[in-house]
Amino acid sequence: MLRNRSTAGAEPERTRVPLPLSMGLGTGSMLQPLNSSMIAVAVIAIAHDFGTFAGTAWVISGMYIATAVVSPAAGRLGALFGPRRMYLAGLAIIAASSVFGALAPSLTWLIVARALLGVGTATQYPTAMMIVRRVAAETGAETRTALAVLTVCSQSMVALGPTLGGLLTTAFGWQAIMWVNLPMAALTGLWVLRVVAPDGPRERTGARVVLRRMDLPGTVLFLAFITTTMVFLLSLAERPRWVILPVMLVSGALLVWRELRAPEPFIDLRAMLRNRPLAMTLGRTTVTYTAFYLVYFGLPQWLQGGRGMDAGHAGLIMLPLALVSIASTVTATRVYSNYGPRPALLVGTVGLVVGGALLATVADSTVTIAAIVGIAMILGIPNSFNNIGNQNIVNAVTTTEEVGVALGMYRTLQYIAANIAAVIIEICMGGAIDDAGFHRVGLVMTGLGAALLVGVVFSRTLRGLGPRG
Repeated sequence: MLRNRSTAGAEPERTRVPLPLSMGLGTGSMLQPLNSSMIAVAVIAIAHDFGTFAGTAWVISGMYIATAVVSPAAGRLGALFGPRRMYLAGLAIIAASSVFGALAPSLTWLIVARALLGVGTATQYPTAMMIVRRVAAETGAETRTALAVLTVCSQSMVALGPTLGGLLTTAFGWQAIMWVNLPMAALTGLWVLRVVAPDGPRERTGARVVLRRMDLPGTVLFLAFITTTMVFLLSLAERPRWVILPVMLVSGALLVWRELRAPEPFIDLRAMLRNRPLAMTLGRTTVTYTAFYLVYFGLPQWLQGGRGMDAGHAGLIMLPLALVSIASTVTATRVYSNYGPRPALLVGTVGLVVGGALLATVADSTVTIAAIVGIAMILGIPNSFNNIGNQNIVNAVTTTEEVGVALGMYRTLQYIAANIAAVIIEICMGGAIDDAGFHRVGLVMTGLGAALLVGVVFSRTLRGLGPRG
């Protein structure tokens, strides 16, 4: 499935994937980080509207679980039916689920709508990269610039989401975070229809052949394993559901057994184990995103619970993080293009150590808002450099057909990391959002950053990887 590639000598100057195509695909890729970030400051308003806080965690987690489960499948479906078709189908699901969610009569139906929204948004990034790689293969263009555009779109929404979500919720109510998807989905659909060439004719195969290529048993086992893993991790924050643990372990063992023997596996574990750069990158991604979500979830919670800010002001504090993330993504792309992934990852991991140390020692209820804004700006740097480094490695060591599934796994691990971070925050806070708990969160982030830094410095798999594609 996945191949390791290394650079050999200087490459000739290559053209770039057309910017209108990259930006059109990027507008759709915005929807997943936008919707997963806006909700962070809307949960309290949702709980007040429905009259209960019980179950509100599932408004966030339902989308994360759906996205984690569907992302690799989206890459496989894109390979079978065409990435443009799947990209547009995802937009249709996003639009329908947004209307459903905004009009939801109960919290249960809102959770269902958010899960469907996760299904739709999960298709965008893997299929976008498949389209980029297809265009690059047809024209001989490099993909780094297109990947940078997609990353900027994603990074900007990850950080702007809390700000936008806070403003929309304050001005129009929480339903506005659902309605805002409709114009974006419509604009993206029209844009993609105009700039992306249609997929080639589908191979006429029966349902049995399609199911075989999808590796239905492997897909079902993957769904069972990821879902039980996410639910179990979520339960650790309050009341551990130990009964789920055996199901998780058994489904995971069966998944490994099945995928190592399947002729066309859903997740090609054999090839993944042979491809050490990919395996190491996916592992590094899990730790990196755990550290990122400690900030992403922990900082707004502390600002509201520890310093008494409302959702709108807490969201505005995240704005400097967004601006620095966007600017540093451009810089990170240049670093990767000129020097390869290791320097980009070094900047990212050092940034995690510094940012975590600041949270552990400086951030408290007495520090000035200016100091908090300064810390937020520093925290905007590491995620950009780590993302550019890790995503470019995945892009470099996979083929055009494989990149969708590989980046789908990248997304899956991102959301597993989000749940791990939520558990860590709950444990560190000990049921009360205060300075001491937030400092403990910072210490954990510092430790994760230090572990990543040691790994990047001594990694053998990074030695053969220079700037590519």
